[in-house]
Amino acid sequence: MIAYITIGADDMDAAGRFYGAFLPALGYTVEEYHGDLSFIPLGDTGPDFYIKRPFNSAPASVGNGTMVAFQAQTQADVRTLHAAALAAGGTDDGAPGFRDDYSADFYVGYLRDPQGNKVALFSANPDEPGRDG
Repeated sequence: MIAYITIGADDMDAAGRFYGAFLPALGYTVEEYHGDLSFIPLGDTGPDFYIKRPFNSAPASVGNGTMVAFQAQTQADVRTLHAAALAAGGTDDGAPGFRDDYSADFYVGYLRDPQGNKVALFSANPDEPGRDG
């Protein structure tokens, strides 16, 4: 089981605006600790998500091929949260929609946070229309 995920950031204010635009809607609370951010899911619903300045004091950098995905309930939630994250300083890295490479129910939008980390917001709700329907 994954206990927590940590990403690096140099600008905590920008990171807080970006992640604060959608993680509370997905059931996370935010805590600040020594200037870093901790997003904690309510209940036992998944791993904690931490945003920290690198411990070695070097600039934060993104991982090539690294991505964190957050699950939303509906396709409308994906669209709404993707738009909120863009308005909060994110960069579009793939508009919400279906992808031929994934299952017919997998609806996803991709973003880059202000540091350049890749984030996915997705829904795989079988009660909603899929790619083929």
